[in-house]
Amino acid sequence: MSWLSNWTWPSQLRDKGIIGMNRRNIRYIGRYNNRRLYPLVDDKLKTKLLAQRYGITSPALIGTVTTQFGVKHIGQILSGHHGFVIKPAKGSGGKGILVIEKIEGDDFIKPSGARLSITDIERHVSNILSGLYSLGGSPDVAVVETLINFDESLMAYTYEGVPDIRVIVFKGYPVMAMMRLSTAASDGKANLHQGAVGVGLNMATGAALRGVQFDRPCFVHPDTGHDLASLVVPQWETLLNLAAGCYEMTGLGYLGTDMVLDRQHGPMLLELNARPGLAIQMTNGEGLRRRLDLIERQPDGVPAEKRVAFAQHHFARVSELTDPADTPPASA
Repeated sequence: MSWLSNWTWPSQLRDKGIIGMNRRNIRYIGRYNNRRLYPLVDDKLKTKLLAQRYGITSPALIGTVTTQFGVKHIGQILSGHHGFVIKPAKGSGGKGILVIEKIEGDDFIKPSGARLSITDIERHVSNILSGLYSLGGSPDVAVVETLINFDESLMAYTYEGVPDIRVIVFKGYPVMAMMRLSTAASDGKANLHQGAVGVGLNMATGAALRGVQFDRPCFVHPDTGHDLASLVVPQWETLLNLAAGCYEMTGLGYLGTDMVLDRQHGPMLLELNARPGLAIQMTNGEGLRRRLDLIERQPDGVPAEKRVAFAQHHFARVSELTDPADTPPASA
């Protein structure tokens, strides 16, 4: 019966407070997210315009392409920009996002060093419009944004991509957070399913709690070799307040906020998700249930700053990572 040692029993998951998709969908998403509000977050262009109205910082919009006829004008839209991101307005899971880091002559260069022509760019935009990456394959819009110059303090923790921070927000309270670090395996994308490293974050300080890659513990970045224990997200409280404010902005009671740290503009909102995944529990080594239960007992109408302070006080954790700098040298 040794094969049983590789299984985790449902009772063990419940004891750890792990919630599954059924509970998430019925108890939280179904109860607290009005379906008529979904378009606000399912469409990245609508999210961006909404964020602008509420004064929430997000990457600047360069332009949009809405018709196949407009594809031939993409070169004019990109003129004068040395780096940019093209993404489907209705995409999910990072699919269809094209990052161009710089332009040399007629070549558009990706973070990996791969070179694309304007024809390649046009083909990608055309695929977006046709619904290749959208939810349900419906016709889409191509959104062109400025390139994020992410905070220099995070460079050692990522490979050929921008690290992002996912925060689960429930009834306006930041509940749990993780940073996703791109790797060679993930092709420079911050996608855990493709091999990015997920790092659980201490809600009090933004410091790393534990790391996971491909569902296994991870202590150093697999490509840069940098120790994860030293990771601390700058401007943490500002970032949490931005996340908390997305509750009032959208009216959604249970959502995931994806943010980045720009070296000039600080925390910026990338996108929102009305059905955030559950892998954040694995990166934190803790289930969401106890935290969600505690927040359900809190009164409504609490200001964002107090909701953030509550989360920082009640959801603080001690890191499971060991910083080699803190380890005393072995005796001779």
